[in-house]
Amino acid sequence: MKLAIVTAFPPSKVTLTEYGYHLVKHFALKDEVEEIVLITDHTEEEKQIDFDANCKITVKDCWKFNSYSNITNIYKAISAEKPDAILFNLQFMKFGDKKVAAALGLMLPMIFKIKRIPTIVLLHNILETVDLEKAGFTQNKLMQKMYNLIGSTLTRLVLQADLVAVTISKYEYILKSKYKKKNVMLIPHGAFETPAEPSYDLPKGPKKIMTFGKFGTYKKVEILIEAIEKLRKTSKQEMEIVIAGTDSPNTPGYIESMKEKYKNVPNLTFTGYVEEKDVPVIFGESAVVVFPYTSTTGSSGVLHQAGSYGKAVVLPDLGDLGILVREEGYRGQFFTPSNADSLAKAIDAIISNDGYRVELGKRNYKASCSLPMEKITDMYLEQFHRIQNKNFKNGMSVVQ
Repeated sequence: MKLAIVTAFPPSKVTLTEYGYHLVKHFALKDEVEEIVLITDHTEEEKQIDFDANCKITVKDCWKFNSYSNITNIYKAISAEKPDAILFNLQFMKFGDKKVAAALGLMLPMIFKIKRIPTIVLLHNILETVDLEKAGFTQNKLMQKMYNLIGSTLTRLVLQADLVAVTISKYEYILKSKYKKKNVMLIPHGAFETPAEPSYDLPKGPKKIMTFGKFGTYKKVEILIEAIEKLRKTSKQEMEIVIAGTDSPNTPGYIESMKEKYKNVPNLTFTGYVEEKDVPVIFGESAVVVFPYTSTTGSSGVLHQAGSYGKAVVLPDLGDLGILVREEGYRGQFFTPSNADSLAKAIDAIISNDGYRVELGKRNYKASCSLPMEKITDMYLEQFHRIQNKNFKNGMSVVQ
């Protein structure tokens, strides 16, 4: 199979970059994949293909965030390469945060379905479950209604693909019931890596309380910093706060403003962008991984990463995150969203009890191992073969 994958890819900073990296990495190990055509966004630096591959990888650096020409550039690149199948790694703002640019990119799955190239969309979120105000889109109620109307239209476009894969069962139910479509399937997010089971020991020194992601919209670091400051007044534990990541595209300058606001807080580290090779170190040194979310917009890659490295987690029992924990077998200490006191108690419950911390870490490691990316990519290949067989039968009936 010659497989085209449309995705952002490191060193890009566009959303879903990390997922795209691991998706390509694991498809590249499949014997039946002879070539991967990586249809990716433009970066000045070379693409980060630093993994073993059993196949040829062709990079087509052909689209840009918010460019109106993405639809034609991607169409030309794929048409020239003539792949056997196409996988789109998408969310609604993948091609841009401007309405027209985003919409044009989302028309591509429908176009290639019409061209009879087996096309699957991996859709990481749906607007029906996104709190538009908390996610940083708009506070205006009229604009929220417009976004929802536009979102429904775009969803109908995406649903023209041969198959739309979603990572949470609730999404599958909503799309099938609201849009009356049968070409929707649950394919779990999967764990990026399944390293050997960790020792669960921590390095000497302060216990690192880490959060990881793109911050400023529904992921806020203020509550974490304030919770640790409260905890330091009552706990004998030495703690370091580690903010690993960058601004959300919707809130440029947020991290710099947090550095200034909390410049007098001791043992507070802002790592900036974390390269893929440094991810195991960041997670490995952490005592606990915190999810300071006020809302959710899809399955959490960070939760799966935390599980892969055997980490205890502190998270709100909120929306998609709560569903994910229950469906995939993860465990964590819950806290009340936006409540620093509740977050402080949740963190303390873990860092003051090593047995409990290790128990959570072991449970999360086991959950991540049950759905490795190797298994997830097999599920996609199985669906591509099903679509190819269906197209072949339909083609034969037309000829007759």
